[in-house]
Amino acid sequence: MGAFNSAKFGQIQCVLFDLDGTLLDTAPDMIHALNRVLTDEQREPLPAAQLRNQVSHGSAALVEFVFGKDQSPKDFEDRKQRFLSYYQNRLCVDTVLFPGMAKLLDNIQAQGLSWGVVTNKPGWLTDPLMEQAGLMSSAVCVISGDSTAERKPHPLPMLVAAKLANADPANCLYVGDAERDIAAGNAANMTTVIANYGYIDAEQRREEWGADGNIDHALELDAWIRPHKAADLAG
Repeated sequence: MGAFNSAKFGQIQCVLFDLDGTLLDTAPDMIHALNRVLTDEQREPLPAAQLRNQVSHGSAALVEFVFGKDQSPKDFEDRKQRFLSYYQNRLCVDTVLFPGMAKLLDNIQAQGLSWGVVTNKPGWLTDPLMEQAGLMSSAVCVISGDSTAERKPHPLPMLVAAKLANADPANCLYVGDAERDIAAGNAANMTTVIANYGYIDAEQRREEWGADGNIDHALELDAWIRPHKAADLAG
C-alpha cells in the first residue's frame, strides 16, 4: 500500500496526471519501436524488462541508453529520428491504462471533479495518443512538453493546466512517476503523489523527492480523494 502525508491535504478540484508511466503504460509500444532500430542495424532486440524503466526519460536518453554515449552526432540523430518515426506509426497498439485507472477516472468524474494531463511528451505524439486511447474528450486539459515555454520540472505547465481546469493550484493533485513531476507539482503548490507502479528504476530515491504521498495502485488514490473533495469541504 502507498502512503500519504495527510496533514497537507486540502480540497481537491482537479486531479492531474503525468502521461507515460502514470496514466498510460506506453512502454510496450516504445520498446517495440526501439527494438526495430536495433533490428535495422542487425543487433539483437533487448528484453522489455531491461528497457521498461527507461522509457519515460525521452527519445534522446533512450537512444543513448541502448547505443551508448560514443555515437557520432549523425548516427545518434538518425537513430533517434527512426525511433520516433516507428513509434509515431505504432503509437497505441499495446499501450493501455494502468490497472484500476479506468475506474479511477470514472470515479473522479462521477464525483464532479475534473482530470487532465501534464506531460513532457511533445504534442505531436501526446494528442494522437490521447485520441487513440479514447481519453482526449474527457480530459479537462492536456499540456504537452511544447505547450508552454517551459517543461517540467518548471511549474509553468502545471499552472497553465490549473488555469484551464478553472482550479486553484492548491486544489489540484498531481500524480507522477519521476522526480521532475514531483518538483513541478510542488513548485506550483499542488499536492503531489508518486505512482510507485510507474517507470522507476532501483537507482531513483523516491523518498528524497519531497512528495506528499505515494500509491502502489491507481485506485488507492480514489480512497483518499473522496473525503477531500472540494465540494464536500466547502460547506
